[in-house]
Amino acid sequence: MPSSPATRPVGVFDSGVGGLSVLQALRHELPHEHFVYLADSGNAPYGERGDAFVQRRTLAIADFLHRQHGIKALVVACNTATAAAVEPLRAAMPQLPTIGVEPALKPAARGSQTHHVGVLGTRGTVTSTRFERLRREHEDGTRFSVQACDGLAHAIEQSTEEPLPAAASTTKIGALCARYTGALGTFGLKTGEIDTLVLGCTHYVFAKEALRALVGPDVQIVDTGAAVARQTRRILAQAGALAPESDAGDTPVAPGRVALYTTGQLAALQAAAQRWLGLPAQCCAALPPGGTPI
Repeated sequence: MPSSPATRPVGVFDSGVGGLSVLQALRHELPHEHFVYLADSGNAPYGERGDAFVQRRTLAIADFLHRQHGIKALVVACNTATAAAVEPLRAAMPQLPTIGVEPALKPAARGSQTHHVGVLGTRGTVTSTRFERLRREHEDGTRFSVQACDGLAHAIEQSTEEPLPAAASTTKIGALCARYTGALGTFGLKTGEIDTLVLGCTHYVFAKEALRALVGPDVQIVDTGAAVARQTRRILAQAGALAPESDAGDTPVAPGRVALYTTGQLAALQAAAQRWLGLPAQCCAALPPGGTPI
């Protein structure tokens, strides 16, 4: 385990492959950092499970990444896990800087011209106390229409798995997106219409093309990846734990390493990493059943 905080990796985890959208933003913002990503795909989706289950998984995964990989910070790249478990996690592991993700209601409200914002999220996220508190903080002058999207994260997760054909997977995701955007209301720039759509689940970033086709070119679609990456940079800088960008002789340091693990199907993680991040299959590994404390 590296002894210098600057050279230790940043941990990132999600219930599945959705958090790869956050990892993508993190790598763009912090190209010299090493990252260890864990997809808990064997237990996905979190959004339709209870808080107690999500809290147990979150604490176990954080402990595993801290002990086995010596992470210097943890990004909980899952809206559901953030809503259900980030506060218990910070209480249990106060020594570990932890960054959560939550639906970007503040920037959406600030940027909306019609003052009507649509929010798509998992049921676990949009029914949580944390989300309700966030909505109340920003609803002055802004109307939020909120839709729980049962099955959408799971369909996106499945889209990287065999034997489901790609065409069938795309059709299923498109149908779910159409159902849930249709339930929100009318999109557009006219008074009363929804002009901003918040993606309240990291998986949904990978359905952005289908969502764009449904809501039209004028509606802004907001996710949290870039904001989370900037917050991670700030926290690492405050702790004096940013990876160096050059060595003592001012020679640029090579880009950081990335290791990805899954509790589910290895082929699915490899396909997602290649498709969405351009990472080779050898970056990925499966955690053997019973071989880890998680």
